[in-house]
Amino acid sequence: MSDRYLLAIDAGTGSCRAVLFDAAASQVAVASREWVHRETPGVPGGQDFDTERNWDLIAECISEVLRRHSISGSDVAAVSATSMREGIVIYDADGKEIWACPNVDSRGRTEAEELVHSGAAQRIYELAGDWVSITSPARLRWLGANHPDILERASSLGLLSDWILYRLSGEQVTEPSCGSSSGMFDLAKRAWSPEIAELCGLSASVLPPVYETGTRVGGVTPAAAAQTGLAVGTPVVTGGGDTQCGLAGAGIRPGEFTIVGGTFWQATALAERPVIDPQCRLRTLCHVNPGQWMIEGIGFYIGMSLRWMRDAFCDPEVAEANRRGIDPYVVMSEAAATMPPGSNGVVAIMSNVMNARRWVHASPSFLQFDLANPQGTGRAACIRAIQEAGAYVARAHRDILAEVVGIDASYAVFTGGAGKSRLWAQINADVLGVPVQVPTITESTARGAAIAAGVGAGVFSSLSDVPSLRAWSYTLEPDPDAVAVYEDAYHAWQDIYSRQLAISEDGLLCPLWRGAGADAES
Repeated sequence: MSDRYLLAIDAGTGSCRAVLFDAAASQVAVASREWVHRETPGVPGGQDFDTERNWDLIAECISEVLRRHSISGSDVAAVSATSMREGIVIYDADGKEIWACPNVDSRGRTEAEELVHSGAAQRIYELAGDWVSITSPARLRWLGANHPDILERASSLGLLSDWILYRLSGEQVTEPSCGSSSGMFDLAKRAWSPEIAELCGLSASVLPPVYETGTRVGGVTPAAAAQTGLAVGTPVVTGGGDTQCGLAGAGIRPGEFTIVGGTFWQATALAERPVIDPQCRLRTLCHVNPGQWMIEGIGFYIGMSLRWMRDAFCDPEVAEANRRGIDPYVVMSEAAATMPPGSNGVVAIMSNVMNARRWVHASPSFLQFDLANPQGTGRAACIRAIQEAGAYVARAHRDILAEVVGIDASYAVFTGGAGKSRLWAQINADVLGVPVQVPTITESTARGAAIAAGVGAGVFSSLSDVPSLRAWSYTLEPDPDAVAVYEDAYHAWQDIYSRQLAISEDGLLCPLWRGAGADAES
């Protein structure tokens, strides 16, 4: 196996990637494509997942990563997939995708409110560990009310990582970590809940079999091989949800506080029982390791906010990056590093702290420009303010996790794509007031999926059977002066955010996002 590779497909909210790893689970090459999810005409909050276009992008990534490293498909020992959670795909009896949505789809607001008022939402939360804002029950009830023909034709249902495996192998299965993000699992049993399926208007026969992460479910089909360059019969293995795979890829242990920074940020802890927050501020899902569960607070669109900043205002930084042959985010971080802690007073309003019962975000904005100081409160300050806002949300979630789970809050791990930014890691250390450890491989989500592929191919005996799994690139200590600045800035941000949110709630501004069922809790 020393000259063969493991392939991970990562379908995130804002992009898809194919990441190649060697037999020691070290990253070798990556290819990526950004994507967007179209709004559903006439459906407030609705967003569709384009299965045909997005599969083409994934196939392009696979072909490119093989070509870039000059290897043939037969050199890949196994392939697995990870994805954003919550997004679902419905198939007809011929295996054709007839409806799909991404995680950020928030249609079904009326149906979510009905679930809240009837008490069913609370029952779902107790069983499945998640509220009805972005999970399947409200969406499926919306389909039943608006497109009953789709539910009548439904022969199978799966999550987005399941869909990737299906496109590769033709097999329809799920696994507990992504499957539980549907809101239709019995967490304690790590299996579908017939009770919740009935609430959704589904027959239990529509729900696919559940296999633990690292299970071989089939081989690459001739059609998928022709599209991707993989060899026919290459083992296809169950992966998992993006955050859970990220924790596995970094070797995170129960009780550790970890930030997985991507398009969304997840502030997480692992537990050896399905802990449920009685105040519904967090969500609980199955982990990829059997006998473990993950509790998280979600920072909405934190990574996407920086991508928006890049595309909207950072043409000079992009041009400089192109000239130097580096990632534009590196140049953006260099600019942000010239600003002091607190961004010279500029405040970014982006993601809100999670409140599953009433999940509403203020309208995205920047506050407090100094017109007498355009250099000090311009683009660079806005970039840093976005990074600081992400750290503030992570701190709030850390404090809730400490209350609910009893985590060790004396340090933090920072992984995911955002972990590539040393400045962002330092801002986290300063806002949290504790040391921050950054793994050697920050692309830990893809690495977790690659390790799962290795388990299915017999390369590893388990998800933790990997050399140097807990390898740290560096540890950053908090700077006392910056800690003092951020202590005041964090509490000011909390107050400012609540007032900005009130303006959005009054209907004067459009919120960044409003979860289905939020109005039922007003």
